[in-house]
Amino acid sequence: MPGIPIRTAALTAAALMTAVALPLVTAGPTSATTTDYDATYYKNAIGKTGASLKSSLHTIISSQSKISYSAVWDALKVTDQDPNNSSNVILLYSGVSRAKSLNGGAVGDWNREHTWAKSHGDFGEATGPGTDLHHLRPADVQVNSVRGNKDFDDGGSAVTNGGGSLTDSDSFEPRDADKGDVARMILYMAVRYDGGDGFADLEPNEKVNNGSAAFMGKLSVLKQWSDEDPPSAFEEKRNQVIYDTYQHNRNPFIDHPEWVESIW
Repeated sequence: MPGIPIRTAALTAAALMTAVALPLVTAGPTSATTTDYDATYYKNAIGKTGASLKSSLHTIISSQSKISYSAVWDALKVTDQDPNNSSNVILLYSGVSRAKSLNGGAVGDWNREHTWAKSHGDFGEATGPGTDLHHLRPADVQVNSVRGNKDFDDGGSAVTNGGGSLTDSDSFEPRDADKGDVARMILYMAVRYDGGDGFADLEPNEKVNNGSAAFMGKLSVLKQWSDEDPPSAFEEKRNQVIYDTYQHNRNPFIDHPEWVESIW
């Protein structure tokens, strides 16, 4: 497959007035990718597979700046800005563009969704996994409530105003355009948080109803979602903003989606 350069994007917001340059990503003949960060940021991971790759990536992405939970509000207004309307953010699960000013807890507001449910490992809103922007996204208050702390799986009935998302008693299925995003966020968390930093060892598994255990399912479904919904320009830009402006670490599965299969 010939190399395809990712578009360079400029993010304009009150909190961020600088241009965001996305890394050049090209695909090789075996569906592997290369990026501008391979010789620098990822240099100690290149060429590795399986547990060795996971361990190397953990070391790399664990070097990060951390923000408070209250600071997440303003950060999401930048990371998830609607590219077509700088006054709005794009909501996870529903895909709705909503005013940045409507952040809160009332019907019609958006709030901070922990894609890796904070009860799965009992990390709450603590600085670390509870405030990690790589899995925090703006979501409609009511849709977020329907998702709750459910694991991810296929199937269910339509979520009201959920943009095509589905749910049943023990799982949640995001709309098609967000499935890969969700998978890569969950797998980032599993690599970043391995039992150090005073937090639980987060891992994907093949179950639903994981409750307060430090697991999130279903791994096979998440892998399928990542494969079927590759990283979008919005997702790539978001990764770059988090790296450049906030945490200074990256979600490796956005840069190298083939690493999902290599590790799991």
